[in-house]
Amino acid sequence: MGDILPGDPRPAGIAPEFNVGPGLIWGLDFAVHGMREVASCDSADRGVFRWLHLNLADQGTRTWIENAPALSPATRELLLSPDSHQRALVDGAAVCCILHDLERDFDVGDTARVGALRVMVMPDLIITARRHPLGSADIVRQKIEGGARIVGPASALDLLAGGLSQNIDAVIRRLSADVQAAEDTFLEGHRPPTSQQLLGIRRRLAQIHRMLDGTQRVFRRLEQDDDLPDNLHATVEKLSQRMQGLDADALAVQGQLRLLRDELDLQQDQRTNQNLYLLSVMTALLLPATLVTGLFGMNTGGLPFTGAHGTLAATLVAGGTALATYLFLRSKGFFR
Repeated sequence: MGDILPGDPRPAGIAPEFNVGPGLIWGLDFAVHGMREVASCDSADRGVFRWLHLNLADQGTRTWIENAPALSPATRELLLSPDSHQRALVDGAAVCCILHDLERDFDVGDTARVGALRVMVMPDLIITARRHPLGSADIVRQKIEGGARIVGPASALDLLAGGLSQNIDAVIRRLSADVQAAEDTFLEGHRPPTSQQLLGIRRRLAQIHRMLDGTQRVFRRLEQDDDLPDNLHATVEKLSQRMQGLDADALAVQGQLRLLRDELDLQQDQRTNQNLYLLSVMTALLLPATLVTGLFGMNTGGLPFTGAHGTLAATLVAGGTALATYLFLRSKGFFR
């Protein structure tokens, strides 16, 4: 299930009256024989497990969270806190965390903006809340509509983290393709990528790395918490390893980008050195001729070659000195 934006076609199986109630974007009850839509956050007719996806930009959502009897003060504080840095909390049977995800827009799947997804998991309930639409919610929606089964908190958390990692993995693969295309262009001798293009890729990779590093810290914090429910230990450990693998992929693309930047810098340095070398050789060749012309430009008496063919003779002397300089430099290996 995912965020439903104005103008979005509703997925099959979701009724128009599905998005009702204070800040309820979507909600589902999972029972033994399937799932059904939740009409409101406080609907009494519930299955084995309930999933509520809430919009924190709606004041009704904040009011409902503040008054929900099933939520502890610490849980309410995490869900409503303006602080969006990634963190984890285990409060009795409730496992709460703030995870970062990439925001999406009406017609843009990846806006390059990072948003906070607030998650609270209990034995019979999971609440996810966000202020802006997030990409992972769409992936979770598609998977549930495709038949993904939710039988408890472990499977719900696994599905949520799977949507989060799939959303980030798509960005990493796209950035990797961009780096490979730039590398192929460079190696084929075509127009090399600009520093601005590579800087944009590097900026996104650094953003992804910070997101994944924070997510790993959240799951490691949960792993090390002695109060974490036993049925979530295996899931949290698996999710930590999954995020670690994604981070390794992002770092690998960063390494590939670094090598490409090094090659570009080396090529630029070689071109600069070659230009300086040519400039130095030209200066050395023209220096003796410049000395000759300067000598004959002095307004003093007794200058040689003042006859009818003096200019030609002076030109030959200047050319001869330049030729002599060239032969000397060549003998020393400057033109190898």
